[in-house]
Amino acid sequence: MVLRQQLSKECCDQPLMKEDKKIPIGISNRHVHLSGHDLEILFGGNATLTRFKDLSQPGQFACAEKVTLVGPKGVIENVRILGPTRNRTQVEISVSDCFKLGVKAPIRDSGDLSGSAGLTLVGPAGSVTVPEGCIIAARHIHMHPKEAARFNVKDGERINVQTEGARGVVFCEVMVRVSEEYNLEMHVDMDEANAASLKNGDFVKIID
Repeated sequence: MVLRQQLSKECCDQPLMKEDKKIPIGISNRHVHLSGHDLEILFGGNATLTRFKDLSQPGQFACAEKVTLVGPKGVIENVRILGPTRNRTQVEISVSDCFKLGVKAPIRDSGDLSGSAGLTLVGPAGSVTVPEGCIIAARHIHMHPKEAARFNVKDGERINVQTEGARGVVFCEVMVRVSEEYNLEMHVDMDEANAASLKNGDFVKIID
């Protein structure tokens, strides 16, 4: 057992050859990150999030709770909440969702909400109108520091990656996010995944 662990560590510490620079894909559907304040308005006083299933990133989970998004031109029902709660409510949608809702959400990195789109969230106990907080999440890659070292990239760096298959594309300006708490995975939204015929668990590779 010790020998196996040593061999595994040695393999992980070796530089990656170009053909080995593959990263699994995770496809993000529209979802909401709620603040504790907005959670209580939407679901009642002392409301807590109910864990539905764990997500690929440690500590993150999909919740049983869902809300309705209301924009100037339309609504989208049954939008799942992801936990845990955050300091500010953040709504992540796709370009296609923008047309349906009638909002002009900017493409942003998570947490960059200043000047983003506003909309209304409706829950079973009430509704909340956020003046900003609705974004199209910029494509990004989660990496542990050891993986970043293997790929020779840094936190905040933007890189290009290529998909495989009959509808292969190159995704440019992909943000690298490095943390001790991350598992290796690239996140794209439904529009991006459909354009390249991607499914969860497919792989992309870093290109120069």
